[in-house]
Amino acid sequence: MIEGWRWYGGFDRIALSEIAQTGAASIVTALHEIPYGEIWPRRTIAETRARINAAGFEWSVVESLPVHERIKRGEGDLTELFANYRQSMANLAAEGIKVICYNFMPLLDWTRTDLKAPVKRGGTCLRFSVEKMAAFELFMIERPGAEAGYTTGNIAAAKSWFESSTPEDRDILVTAIMAGLPGAYDRYDVKGLQRALAPYEGLDRNALRQNYRRFLEEVMPTAEDLGLKFGVHPDDPPRDILGLPRIVSNAQDIDWILSAVDSPANGLTLCSGSLGANPENDVPAIARQFADKVHFAHLRNVAKDPDGSFEEAAHLAGDTNMATLVSELLTEERRRKASGRADCEIIFRPDHGHELLDDAQRGAHPGYPLIGRMRGLAELRGIIAGLNHASGRA
Repeated sequence: MIEGWRWYGGFDRIALSEIAQTGAASIVTALHEIPYGEIWPRRTIAETRARINAAGFEWSVVESLPVHERIKRGEGDLTELFANYRQSMANLAAEGIKVICYNFMPLLDWTRTDLKAPVKRGGTCLRFSVEKMAAFELFMIERPGAEAGYTTGNIAAAKSWFESSTPEDRDILVTAIMAGLPGAYDRYDVKGLQRALAPYEGLDRNALRQNYRRFLEEVMPTAEDLGLKFGVHPDDPPRDILGLPRIVSNAQDIDWILSAVDSPANGLTLCSGSLGANPENDVPAIARQFADKVHFAHLRNVAKDPDGSFEEAAHLAGDTNMATLVSELLTEERRRKASGRADCEIIFRPDHGHELLDDAQRGAHPGYPLIGRMRGLAELRGIIAGLNHASGRA
């Protein structure tokens, strides 16, 4: 397996020279400065690649080449947006990119209610609280019909939290939820989010699926021609949010996606944290079921609560048996090698991490501290080395 590391380019508080000290071999990044829907210029891609190479890394995975929200909504004439997307794909392929990670989550890329939840023995982590999310939907943005997504107990707890919260508490909650908005452009207050949600009214699961199928039909033939592999990132969290449907949340969803357009380019980014937040998901079993279509992997762990809340655990300490999961990926690598498949090694990255020691002083992107992720990478490296040794492949 190839050790990767997520880097936010010029927006990142962590330098490539520091990432080099973690031992990671491959940088996972994107052109975060380019607005969604615009073409990624080949020159800019080449400059980014040269900077990464000069620091001693490879750049094989883009995370992500974003899908414009109008495509997700199926809104208007999408000809130019699809043409721009395909041109960006061609420019990436021309510069040696092999894998494109992307998601099809409407409006929000990911959602958390706490960016600095305390961790036992020190440090902080990202957390999703059903109680706070319900309070936000029911009592702060007052979304019509929101109560249908919560139990009576959730609603009672949400009301209690809201009534005892201070204006500062509510501001912190808004900031945490807004952190999941993609890119560097749009951040909303409560009223702004209400307006941003309006264009999605009436977008149900079936409509979103059909818009997704069209996206796959538009880009997968080009991906095959260019030798690119696509890996869809699962929903984070794997549940409807703010009335927006989520359609990449479990094995059945993944099977639908991979069957919608039967192409070797159409694959999965296996995110153990996103999938692991759904109590019905057996993440190692999902990895086994779709192993030949895993084009990229995010390895992290979550600890779930009975009410549906969860927090990001240490990489080897959550609800998913990481050794079992990694064993499935190593088995797939051996199968690929035996079949002569060129992309036999799976690139992974330690996804997220606790803020530890002086991480908090850096102001890095939420979930992407230096020390916390380095701990995660070291733990995963140990699991891989141990499994390889046990199988006689050390």
